[in-house]
Amino acid sequence: MESGQRMCHSERVQRMKTATSQAKSLKALAIAAAVTVAIGLCLPSASVIAQDNGQRTVATGTGIPLAADAPDRYTVRLGDTLWDISKVFLRDPWYWPEIWYLNPQVKNPHLIYPGDTLVLLSVNGVPQVQVAERGPEGAAAESAMPATSEGAPTRGGSGVRLSPRVRSQPITSAITAIPYDAIAAFMGRPSMLTKEQVKSGPYLMGVRDSHIIGGEDNEVYARGITGAPVGTRYNFIHVDGPMRDPETNKVLGYRSVFAGVGVVASETDPTKLTAGLTQREVLRGDKLFPEEVTVNLDFLPHPVAEDMRGSIMAVDGVFVAGGMNVVALNRGTNHGLEVGHVLAINQKGEKVRDIYKEGDKDKFWSIGKRVKLPDERIGIVMVFKTYDRMSYGLIMEATHPVRVGDLIGAP
Repeated sequence: MESGQRMCHSERVQRMKTATSQAKSLKALAIAAAVTVAIGLCLPSASVIAQDNGQRTVATGTGIPLAADAPDRYTVRLGDTLWDISKVFLRDPWYWPEIWYLNPQVKNPHLIYPGDTLVLLSVNGVPQVQVAERGPEGAAAESAMPATSEGAPTRGGSGVRLSPRVRSQPITSAITAIPYDAIAAFMGRPSMLTKEQVKSGPYLMGVRDSHIIGGEDNEVYARGITGAPVGTRYNFIHVDGPMRDPETNKVLGYRSVFAGVGVVASETDPTKLTAGLTQREVLRGDKLFPEEVTVNLDFLPHPVAEDMRGSIMAVDGVFVAGGMNVVALNRGTNHGLEVGHVLAINQKGEKVRDIYKEGDKDKFWSIGKRVKLPDERIGIVMVFKTYDRMSYGLIMEATHPVRVGDLIGAP
């Protein structure tokens, strides 16, 4: 009898514990639901992030993969580029336009400044990254500029005037798609020239006192300079060997060599310049490029069309190139290429002889059939300057040396 009473008492205790546990679980769920409602869109909802074989993806039906450690919030830092920020949220930065959102509550929302806070969230089930809070620099910039129309295009910043002069104040402006320091020297002192650049633009036509070559402190004369006041600085660029399309062997441009610097001494035609510091002799026919060049870096990275194919036909001044080096591509606007396009760089698979098929690897006279190995991706390039039949791109990432003849295509 006592044993039966003890069993009943034990069952009642167990039931009370179970009921208490269930009540706690319901309370926890209620609190979680209340917190979710209170937070709203401040944190990413389940519709923002999906799991695909362990990879976090943007749930838009496109399966765009997020970065493995994509944060909910990110504060833009000085020196960041749009490419850097895109990589914070996305595994493939060129999909940035898919998730970038123009917050209508923020004045000039297409501009991003150091100190701004960006958030990854979901709006009506659509994942978006937008400016949640302006930093001091962004707020100051907004107060100094008029608002743009609601339909203004997204962009990373305005055109940047590149200058080799030392600045006494740091550059503080909206971020750009790529670091302009990476292309500043190339634009002012290009190591590759298009046929159009060689045919047009200022050129050196003579050296004073009938000298054949010029050097430091020599007076030289150039044609094609218009509206440049006395004191304007130009770079002397010597036109070197041709750049040929690896596919057609046609000349699309020329390699070039920096010769020196000249300063406008008189506003005449021909224009007289005084040669300053020179690295080699200055020759008749050398091209002149302004030391300050305005380059439009106001663009968004976006993938090129799936059917785009081409090749790298020159690298910036060396035999191989790597990250943050400039390369010349044998595709231009005539082929649908535009500024901001992102392309994969693929190393062409080499051809090797298969001497192992018949098990005769030890027979030194075995010839074997030539087999092409697969092409391998080795980097990413983004176009920043286009012409009709060629373009210039900046290598954003590279796992192996990039060489002339490497292939380009959709990323």
